[in-house]
Amino acid sequence: MKRLDRFENSRFVGYRKNMKVYDCDTEEQFSKLTAIMGNIDYIKLNLIQSFSPDTIDEAKNRGFKPA
Repeated sequence: MKRLDRFENSRFVGYRKNMKVYDCDTEEQFSKLTAIMGNIDYIKLNLIQSFSPDTIDEAKNRGFKPA
């Protein structure tokens, strides 16, 4: 199971540019997320969002759509 740096405890991570939420426990979705982000500093640019509780329903509640 891979996770983004500084988001090790977050299964569901939202990408604000496309308003999609990715399940980091699914290899295919994690690969898509890392490919989209490339080498940009997503923390500095405020492009990544985690959710509390860490569920797909909470991500949908905040306007994100499943990838």
